[in-house]
Amino acid sequence: MADNPVPEARDAPVLHRRLGLGLLTFWGVGTIVGGGFYALIGEVASEAGVLTPVAFLVAAIVAGFSALSFAELSARLPYSAGEAHYVLEAFGRRGLSALVGWMVITTGVVSAATLANAFARFARTLVELPGPAIVVAVVIVLGGLAAWGIAESVVAAAIVTVVETAGLLVVVALAGHHLAGLPAMLAEAAAEPAAARTGGVLLGAFIAFYSFVGFEDMVNLAEEVKEPHRNMPLGILLSLGLSTALYMLVTVVVVAAVPQAELVGSTAPLSLAVQGSSPTVASALTVIGMVAGLNGALVQIVMASRVAYGLSNKGQAPALLGRIHPRTRTPIIATVAACAVVVVLALGFPLVTLAKITSAVLMLIFALVNLSLLQLKRRPDWLDREGPTYPRWVPAAGLLVTVAFLLFQAASKLL
Repeated sequence: MADNPVPEARDAPVLHRRLGLGLLTFWGVGTIVGGGFYALIGEVASEAGVLTPVAFLVAAIVAGFSALSFAELSARLPYSAGEAHYVLEAFGRRGLSALVGWMVITTGVVSAATLANAFARFARTLVELPGPAIVVAVVIVLGGLAAWGIAESVVAAAIVTVVETAGLLVVVALAGHHLAGLPAMLAEAAAEPAAARTGGVLLGAFIAFYSFVGFEDMVNLAEEVKEPHRNMPLGILLSLGLSTALYMLVTVVVVAAVPQAELVGSTAPLSLAVQGSSPTVASALTVIGMVAGLNGALVQIVMASRVAYGLSNKGQAPALLGRIHPRTRTPIIATVAACAVVVVLALGFPLVTLAKITSAVLMLIFALVNLSLLQLKRRPDWLDREGPTYPRWVPAAGLLVTVAFLLFQAASKLL
């Protein structure tokens, strides 16, 4: 199918290419790390025990297959509504492409609503305000930032990313002395049957996989990135690599610092790791985790508005959603619409159920994107486009892994 670029030479304003590799990478790390990792370690530890860092490494490798597919596709097809565009290019089915685009939007607004609700619950422990008022205020602030400009949104997200990364490094600094006891813990784990160790690591990796999700949101900024053929793939891979290194460092320290009985299932494992050294820092980490969640909500609002803009440009969404404000150069109406949906979801629906559905939808999107790259690699003109090329087994592995995750998730619901 012929390429369908967004026309640059037209009277109506278009998105502004203001993001270099540095800001894009900060955005990616902030998207991936988010607030989920702060609470997820305990869940992974309940399956993998002292081998929790290994579970995170396995999850990173699994996520890496799809990340490479997104990197190749975003370099060669650098458009908003990236996933929808990849499917359209590969299969030429506008209906399927539109469905994928709206699925991506759904994952974004539901995730943003979930994070806004989580922040409101936490904020109510500090201030006496109604939960709905906090949700509305938070979404208005995030929406205003998203509408202000892409560079402003990314700079704000980068600042939060620096803060949350600093929080993780503080954990390492304060609790690092516990690493002396790690060899004995590993020796104890090695005494367990190999099958039990392997099973625990794989189950832990399944949970940990969701702490690496976020790189796929980066592709929807492609029309606002300078030199996307170079910077999009580099930004995706750098973001995933830096996040993986950070996760490995922190999980090794936390596993060594916190007794397994306390760590398993804990919702605040990082605070537990530093509680003995600094109760003040432990409290600060809780606040940082919630702010990181807001960062994630901002990312999701920006992403949903860009996908709506991209769908509108392809005639797969109302034309209003494709309008760009002449001064801010952002899809202002799409941003307002995304925020309105986030508020409705946050205030009126059981988000726990929706969030679980979202994870399954996300895996389905990953599968379709990997399948799209496999299809596109069959075309002789694919190599003529500018960007990196990875072996066919990369998207094939990404497809197999995501389908396996979907089946695993379905089986867990039935058992």
